[in-house]
Amino acid sequence: MKEEHVGAAEKVPLRTLLAHVRPQAPALVVATALSGVAALLALAQPLVVKRVFSDVSASRPVTAVVLVIVALFLAEALIGAVQSYLLGRIGEGVVRDLRTTLVGRLLRWPLTTHERHRSGDLISRVSTDTTAVRGALASSLTDILAGVLTFVGSLALMLFLDPVLLGLTLACLVVALLAVFLVSVRIMGATVRAQRSVGRLSAGLERVLRAVRTVKLSTAEERERAQLTDDVEEAYSAGMRQAKLMALVHPVTSIAVQGALVLVLGVGGARVAQGSMQLGELVAFLLYLLYLAVPMGTLFTSVTDLQAGRAALARVEELLDEPLETGPDEGPPRGAPDPAAPAVALSGVGFAYPSRGGVPALDGLDFEVPALSRTALVGPSGAGKSTVLSLIGRLYDPQAGSVRLFGRDIAGLPLNELRAMIGHVEQESPVLAGTLRSNLVYARPDATDEQVAEVLRKTNLVDFVDSLPAGLDTEVGDGGVLLSGGQRQRVAIARMLLKEPKVLLLDEVTSQMDAENEHLLQETLRAAARSCTVLVVAHRLSTVQDADQILVVADGRVRARGTHTSLLRDDALYAHLARTQFLSSLASDSGQENVEIERSSQVKA
Repeated sequence: MKEEHVGAAEKVPLRTLLAHVRPQAPALVVATALSGVAALLALAQPLVVKRVFSDVSASRPVTAVVLVIVALFLAEALIGAVQSYLLGRIGEGVVRDLRTTLVGRLLRWPLTTHERHRSGDLISRVSTDTTAVRGALASSLTDILAGVLTFVGSLALMLFLDPVLLGLTLACLVVALLAVFLVSVRIMGATVRAQRSVGRLSAGLERVLRAVRTVKLSTAEERERAQLTDDVEEAYSAGMRQAKLMALVHPVTSIAVQGALVLVLGVGGARVAQGSMQLGELVAFLLYLLYLAVPMGTLFTSVTDLQAGRAALARVEELLDEPLETGPDEGPPRGAPDPAAPAVALSGVGFAYPSRGGVPALDGLDFEVPALSRTALVGPSGAGKSTVLSLIGRLYDPQAGSVRLFGRDIAGLPLNELRAMIGHVEQESPVLAGTLRSNLVYARPDATDEQVAEVLRKTNLVDFVDSLPAGLDTEVGDGGVLLSGGQRQRVAIARMLLKEPKVLLLDEVTSQMDAENEHLLQETLRAAARSCTVLVVAHRLSTVQDADQILVVADGRVRARGTHTSLLRDDALYAHLARTQFLSSLASDSGQENVEIERSSQVKA
């Protein structure tokens, strides 16, 4: 896997980098122009110094020339300050645009794409990798251009001053250039490995922190610490390899310049002593030689930063290349709602999760849910019940068949329109970090206080909210950790009821409720069925016993349908599930119910 990522980084062309700078092009042009002006001012300084030596040798006044040098220094410093600000602005603009694009696309990924990526690694790419891209796209490109101009200008003026000394200088520099080129190629691979190791560390840490209660209750702290320590060590090793390679750049440059300096001093000093070269010319040449150290160091550092940026951008581009869900506003809906059509209709639906090797979760599933009714899905674990709810909300798309809402194929509905019609309460009852109020109005931000109060009453949350010191403005913690399981379930249900959907999908929403709250919820669902269609996945007998219809799902198909009483009589699987899997029954007639279940099971056996 590591080599695959390295290869991907090598394939990111420079034009892909430049494409991300395009919105900042005006500022980049100005910064580049200022870099050029600063380079010219720097190149002029040794010539002025040469003039000082000439004037001193000729006993001429040097005040004016010194003032020129001071003016050149000040102008270069001022231009450098303006350029630094522009580069910072460009870099931050690039990161802002890149992160905005990434966040927007991540939120529009299909669920199957999210399942292939670890959230910690995604966070690392959005934060760390985009920061690495910033340096490559802003300062590195500008520094390369300025460095090239200074380097070429210095060489040209050194050629003008003394071609022999320039030849000696170039001999040292060519060796340095070859060495740095070979190192920079290896730096890219080391950078990719370092970034991937940091991504794995972020993913591992995110996994543990999300389940920190489970970690503690399982006494797994030491095992998790050991695993995370291994990830830290791997990141450290990858970072050290990168640091070692990058550390070679500066000494190679310094040795080359210092070696050239020694040769120039020796040969140049001898030529000055012989009278074939003036002292001012030798000083100017030495200054240009020292100037080479700065642009060479800048060039080599910028090249390595550019390589690191390409590697980081490759990881970012992998995310940008992922396909999106069908856009929320793409194309008109196919057909108009049919008042006489079933609220939900699945026809020949087939679906298999890619992560499960193509084994069908649903295989030719057919059923209809009448409008303004309550339908329950029951069946063994893994029968595909929760998958049905996910398909209705287009969290996944079926590989065969169709799903219709009020007569319209949901594949032709804009996602915003489809999901506005649906309220889906998942089995885990997720609650987001923030206040209780923000969670309740999450699907309907414009809800009034009266509407919130009414849904709190329906879900039996009034006393709970009144007991909180800050009421609805109480923080619930990351993932709702400060709430109990039953409270999270009721908050999730209240959130969807506040949305006033046309179809309400409930997946095991009473699994963590006590008998009193479950009974109150059943009353709420009966009332909700007067204004919306309710489809519920359930294992509890009390949840399904008075549903308008019950669908028994097994092996990805509906094997039986009917009422609670008829299915107890006619379907052995339902009778078996009722006897062994449903966790509770109505207290008022639990004894008679159990006798009926047992008798039905014996008959079918």
